[in-house]
Amino acid sequence: MTFPKLAVSLIFATLALAGCGILVDGRADKREALAEAAFPPGGQFVMVDGRRVHYVTAGRGPDLVLLHGASGNTREFTFQFVDRIKDRYRVWVFDRPGLGYTDRISETFEGPANTNAESPAQQAAFLKTAADQLGVQNPIVLGHSYGGAVALAWGLNHDPAALVVVSAASNPWPGNLGPLYGVASSAIGGAGIVPLITAFTPETTVDAAISGVFAPQEPPKGYADYIGPALTLRRESFRANARQVNSLRPHVVAMSKLYGTLALPVEIVHGTADDVVPLRIHSEPLSRQIPNANLTRLEGIGHMPHHVAPQAVEDAIDRAAKRAGLR
Repeated sequence: MTFPKLAVSLIFATLALAGCGILVDGRADKREALAEAAFPPGGQFVMVDGRRVHYVTAGRGPDLVLLHGASGNTREFTFQFVDRIKDRYRVWVFDRPGLGYTDRISETFEGPANTNAESPAQQAAFLKTAADQLGVQNPIVLGHSYGGAVALAWGLNHDPAALVVVSAASNPWPGNLGPLYGVASSAIGGAGIVPLITAFTPETTVDAAISGVFAPQEPPKGYADYIGPALTLRRESFRANARQVNSLRPHVVAMSKLYGTLALPVEIVHGTADDVVPLRIHSEPLSRQIPNANLTRLEGIGHMPHHVAPQAVEDAIDRAAKRAGLR
């Protein structure tokens, strides 16, 4: 008699979970729709192997490619920074694969339970193809945070004019990332936990995350309202971001062995108070690994120099352009 009772209990439990899943997915669908209505694409699209790449372009002059970090999108740079440099550069801001409005590179990386993630080299090749189609020539490539790893991969594999890496994740770090990355990157977490995050993450949690990234500085006025953090909370974007970050370390281990081959101009900008991607673990070694790299240390600055110390980043771009013979 216990087995029929157990079977009935399992049936009811399954139905309850299915009902809960329907509720969660419905709420997640609604929040994703609201996010996309509030933060629509700010630029245009180009197709690469049947996949959309979202970009924003502005200005005239030597080509400058900007690559955002983890959890970001083109708005990271169009908030204020593009307006500071478009008078002397033709600026191209790309959403990286799976983030903002750029598709995953291929179906190999899609699906709730799929743990595959695009490497920095794969992302660089994908975006380089998009840039080529748009007529980008001999660019300076700037990457912030995770985007710095993609910029370094671009430099190792595609011969840009120069690199500018800002608060870049460039070298292996000790210890592990936070547990959320591991959970969201797993097959079970991607299918079961990420929808809950999309459906129920409160605005206060988002605000706290933004404040943590900017510490010890404060986010600029209007940043949180402009940047579109709700776009990153969409299920596919959250999974893409978590899996890319969670899989990054072995890629920078391999890349770090090749930095000595970089012969192009490289400008490195990093805050001494950056606790997200610490200077001593990443940019200080990087400045020794790359021949003739120039490291600018920003005293007391955290992880977001392009917002809180933008002149230093502009100066690095201008130095890179001059060293590459573009100015």
